Amino acid sequence: MLQLQVIRDRKEDIIGALTKRGIDAAPLVENVLRLDEKRRALQTQLDKTLAESNTLSKEIGILFKSGKAEEANLLKEKTVQLKEDSKKLGEELGAVTKELQDVLYQIPNIPHKSVPAGTTEEDNEVVFKEGDIPTLQAGALPHWELAKKYDIIDFELGVKITGAGFPVYKGKGARLQRALISYFLDKNTDAGYSEIQVPHLVNEASGFGTGQLPDKEGQMYHIGADELYLIPTAEVPITNLFRDGILSQKDFPLQYTAYTPCFRREAGSYGAHVRGLNRLHQFDKVEIVRVEHPTDSYEALAEMVEHVKHILRELKLPYRILRLCGGDLGFTSALTYDFEVFSTAQNRWLEISSVSNFETYQANRLKLRYKDENGKSQLAHTLNGSSLALPRVLAGILENYQTPDGIQIPEVLIPYCGFEMIN
Repeated sequence: MLQLQVIRDRKEDIIGALTKRGIDAAPLVENVLRLDEKRRALQTQLDKTLAESNTLSKEIGILFKSGKAEEANLLKEKTVQLKEDSKKLGEELGAVTKELQDVLYQIPNIPHKSVPAGTTEEDNEVVFKEGDIPTLQAGALPHWELAKKYDIIDFELGVKITGAGFPVYKGKGARLQRALISYFLDKNTDAGYSEIQVPHLVNEASGFGTGQLPDKEGQMYHIGADELYLIPTAEVPITNLFRDGILSQKDFPLQYTAYTPCFRREAGSYGAHVRGLNRLHQFDKVEIVRVEHPTDSYEALAEMVEHVKHILRELKLPYRILRLCGGDLGFTSALTYDFEVFSTAQNRWLEISSVSNFETYQANRLKLRYKDENGKSQLAHTLNGSSLALPRVLAGILENYQTPDGIQIPEVLIPYCGFEMIN
């Protein structure tokens, strides 16, 4: 959420910057400023009314002590009216404050200056590319056919149990999943991230804190009886560990990693591009999250990008990195790099990680602050990234490592899964 003071001070800059996202933010910004002015006027009026009421209460006490009951009772009548006025002003202030908050929730983060303008994924910039695309044998299969051939993932059984988008991993498929999770966690902890286990359900405040609510409310599974939400990513519970917290500068950087299942409703489109593991409602992911001092957050973002690059190099998967354009940028992000693995059998790029800097946007919602050298509270910066999401990484391994004799296992994963081939 953008800070009110920033909107007041940089109104035109913000409206101009948000055009990179392809939106006209002027009506929202003007509404924020109008409501903020109304809120401050009501607060001033309420403070004045309360102060007058307090002053009269003191005078009434003095009059009663002085034996001037008649004068005191006259003033008491006035304080009754002031209390009624205060109650009414308080209710008006509460309503305007909520309305202001609701409008602020509708304004996305300001894109970083390096973010290209654009409205669709075609406007994203390829900033890095690495790895040789393998030449597969004639008759190479997409991963959903390989999964059926080697009986390692059962999509139909998942439909029977739950529905589309909930696969069942079997035998070596399940062991390969477990191997990838352990490998990713080990790489992250070796890089200085502290492993943590977090809840898979969160409350509404946590959803608002990281920006999933209200923006992505329809994409989250909601348990109405308990007012809880299944997490779409470990980013939500990890980042909320620090909600309403005040850090000191010596606490930076805070670095955490966690494995969780992730749940996303994502209303379905159909076709080969969402077949198999390409889009799921439940999937496994290992996440990295950082809380940083504002002066260090973009250096931290670069470190996170290099970290994911190193993992993909070890897996020997061809990949590329995109800098997302304004129109494809997540609602809460200031700058995002997407990693994509090339699926040789599908002849297309598959997104397998997003690494983002949210600057102060999440921290403002979370009230996540630190004390600067002058003892003043400042907003921290938050970052997160997939390291990595399993479904499309697994799809890339199955398709790119297939041979006439079966599917080879990447060398780095063999110690984790205990076998060299799926056949």
